[in-house]
Amino acid sequence: MKDYGRFAPLSDDGGMPFRILEPPRPTTEDLLYEERERARVTLDSIGDAVISTDASGRVTYMNQVAENMTGWPFSEAKGKRFTSIFQVLDASTRKTANNPAERAIRDNCTVALASNSVLVRRGGDEVAIEDSAAPIHNRYGRVTGAVIVFHDEKFSQAVTDRMAYLATHDALTGLPNRTALTERFFHAVALARRHHRQVALLFVDLDNFKEVNDTLGHEAGDQLLINLSQVLLSCVRKTDTVCRYGGDEFVVMLSDIEQLNHPERMAEKLRKAVSAPGLLEGFAPTLRLSIGISVYPEDGIGLETLLEKADAAMYRRKETYRPAEPEPEAAPSRIVARTRSMYPSMRRL
Repeated sequence: MKDYGRFAPLSDDGGMPFRILEPPRPTTEDLLYEERERARVTLDSIGDAVISTDASGRVTYMNQVAENMTGWPFSEAKGKRFTSIFQVLDASTRKTANNPAERAIRDNCTVALASNSVLVRRGGDEVAIEDSAAPIHNRYGRVTGAVIVFHDEKFSQAVTDRMAYLATHDALTGLPNRTALTERFFHAVALARRHHRQVALLFVDLDNFKEVNDTLGHEAGDQLLINLSQVLLSCVRKTDTVCRYGGDEFVVMLSDIEQLNHPERMAEKLRKAVSAPGLLEGFAPTLRLSIGISVYPEDGIGLETLLEKADAAMYRRKETYRPAEPEPEAAPSRIVARTRSMYPSMRRL
């Protein structure tokens, strides 16, 4: 079939074209409308509040977020002075903040509100905001107004806090991850040196985790890890750390140890807690933990060395459950390789 491009053929009863019509070309007004509509839809879709003004500082546009944050519908705000709908105070001094739109127009540059600024909404309630304003230019470079973009400060802080949390915590269980363990270990060792105490690392592995995944599926396996993390937390002190090291492996760090038998007693406490029925609904076999222990400073002074020794001790413990499956000679070195890959710059204390 012949391609007529943007032309529209008229055909007779036999399907043969007898006349070709060219659709009307869009006018400048049509193109301008489409451009403005795309801009409007875009601005209404973003999460930030947007207000624009003319050169005299009167409102010419507000998106939906700006309406919600200020409490002013655009139908009422249009043509009003920007400062009548955008009242900002310094939260500490309660003084009126400088008008960002006025500054952007006057100085012909992008400006920002000072930190600790609050927006007084139409109803009188206040919300902490972050703001920037930039001048609008016509095609001759003349300033014709300003656009102000602002958002609720708590959302920015929430995002920052969430990112910081995820950097140091396991996404599934919410436990501290290896990064957090490293930081806490250095702190625990510093206190142990000062008070002549010990720090113990318990390398914990769930022996029959694969059996859970194979029989009940990965969702059940994830739920088991979540339940197990809560059990481990319930057994230790607030000053101790339970870290998900990876897969079904956990590291429990016991800080500020006075009694030499405390790590062994804690290991036995963890084993008994996990072997109790009900940790995972629908799984009848008894769950078992293999736990290896290393102690600072007797077994080493660096985290890498202590993890290696605790990991090796954990594998020796597994041999009591799986005597027919000898462990490879290189088993302890896997913890070194994995730790070094995660922390290439880790130093020994």
